[in-house]
Formats: sequence, structure tokens, C-alpha cells
Amino acid sequence: MDVNGAAAIVTGGASGLGEATARDLAEHGAKVVIADLNEDRGKAIADEIGGVFVKVDVSDEAQVQAAVDAAVATGAPLRVVVNSAGIGWASRTVGRDGSPHDLASYQKVIAVNLIGTFNGMRLGAAAIAKTEPLDEFNTRGVVINTASVAGLEGQTGQVAYSASKGGIIGMTVPAARDLAAIGVRVNTICPGIIDTPIYGQGEQAEEFKKKLAAPVVFPKRMGKASEFAHLVRSLVENDYVNAETIRFDGGIRFQPK
Repeated sequence: MDVNGAAAIVTGGASGLGEATARDLAEHGAKVVIADLNEDRGKAIADEIGGVFVKVDVSDEAQVQAAVDAAVATGAPLRVVVNSAGIGWASRTVGRDGSPHDLASYQKVIAVNLIGTFNGMRLGAAAIAKTEPLDEFNTRGVVINTASVAGLEGQTGQVAYSASKGGIIGMTVPAARDLAAIGVRVNTICPGIIDTPIYGQGEQAEEFKKKLAAPVVFPKRMGKASEFAHLVRSLVENDYVNAETIRFDGGIRFQPK
């Protein structure tokens, strides 16, 4: 499926993997709706790429629906939803001091990462279903979800994060089967250690990133956000990739800590 002339929603599109994806899709002719909480940055990027910004908390159904409505309002058929909004959290199930994991923090991570992804997928797919099919196979669009290798082999202290990302992985096959009737594919990407601005700049940041990249098999470096964006577009363009969970990690396998 060609993204040129289509509308696309990218949650978390104001930074990191989402920003790279929004830029890549726009460069290839998509009308991109950036759905993010960061209003200043999101508007600036949307202006740069000729897109639209909508302030969105992905855990809020009404706000996600507003992003979907904005995509439909562009006049271009909504064909692509990329769910890349998410938050991290680190806490042991029972801490060294004997205290149990804070429940509110766990619920917040699940609400943003898992429920937020589900909101983007279900509301976006419902709008995609109203578009005209592109071929005799009833092809209408694609949803790309962002999980993590932590959803497959989480480390110490990642119980909340891994549960949320593992839930996204778990949705992939049943969602693809559910949405087949309306011509929507679903795939999930599991990034490993990716170089984004979250790690900062300077000598200390570079040394820290070298340590993070040490367990990567090949190539011996962190992944690039641009490479993630390229993978997203490849999954959009290749109509025969469906119901897949794809590792994007240079062969890394997380150790316990």
C-alpha cells in the first residue's frame, strides 16, 4: 500500500520514534496527524511537515477520537495508524525495603502503553473501515503498534512496562484476525535499544549509550529512529506482512539486569 495521498495518525509523534516516523511518512506523501501531549513541539513538527497536530492523552478515548476525526477531516483517506506513544517505569514488584510496587504507577503505565495503543488501534481502524477498498482483496489500511523487546524478556524492575508491552504483543494476532474482514492489517514492532534524545548529549551520555549497546549482537551500536521509521513504512507498503511481531533490536537479548 502506497502512503502517498493517504492520511496517517502517529501517536507520540512529537519526539523519538514517533517523530521520525511522522517525518518519514510525510516525506513519502502522507498527510500526517501528530497526536501527542507536547503541544509546542508537536505543532512545530506538524508545521514543518505539512501535517496536523492534535493534543492527545492516548489513554483518553475522546482525545484519541479527536485525532481520528482530524485525520478524516484532512480529506485524504485514513489508511495508516502508528501507535508509538508510551511511557517507561522502573520499580520492583517488591522493593529492597520490602514495600510492594505502587499500584497507581502500574495502572498509569498500563493505561498509557496498553490501553492507549488499543484506543489508537480500535478507533483508527473503525475510521479506516469507512474508506474505499484499494484492490480486489478489500485492502483499506494498516495499524502498526509499538511494543518492546521488554515485552518478550523484561528485566528486573520492568514488571509494569513489560506487562504493558507484552499486552500489545498479545493483541497482534487476534486484532489482525478481527480486522481482516474490513481490510486492515495489524503488525507490531518490538524495538530494542534505540538512540533517541532521551539519553541526552555530551561525553557522559555517549559513554552510557556505549554500555547500553554492548549486548547488541550486530551491528554493535544502538538503533536509529530513522531505521525504525523505515521499518514502519516497509510494513505499510508490504501488503503480505500481517499479524506479525517483529524484533528491531540488532539481535540483543536482555539479561536479568
